[in-house]
Amino acid sequence: MTQPSHERIPMQATYEVQGMTCEGCARSVTRAVAAELPAVKTQVNVHSGTLTVQGEHDASAVARAVDSAGFVFVGRKT
Repeated sequence: MTQPSHERIPMQATYEVQGMTCEGCARSVTRAVAAELPAVKTQVNVHSGTLTVQGEHDASAVARAVDSAGFVFVGRKT
C-alpha cells in the first residue's frame, strides 16, 4: 500500500484500488468510505479499478477505508 499524504483534497480525486472484481466489492468500498468520511460522495468503477471521491477529504482516510474493506489502496490517479 502506498502511504498517502495527510493533504486535504478540496473537491474531487480519483484513486486506484486493487482487488475489486464485482459489484459486491464496489459496495464494500463505498460503505467503508462512507463510514470513514460520511460527508463525501463516492463512485466506484470495478472495471477500471478506480474510486472517485467527491468532497473535501483526506487521502489517508480514504486509504484506511479501502484497507478496512479488504482491498489495496494504490494511490491517487493522475
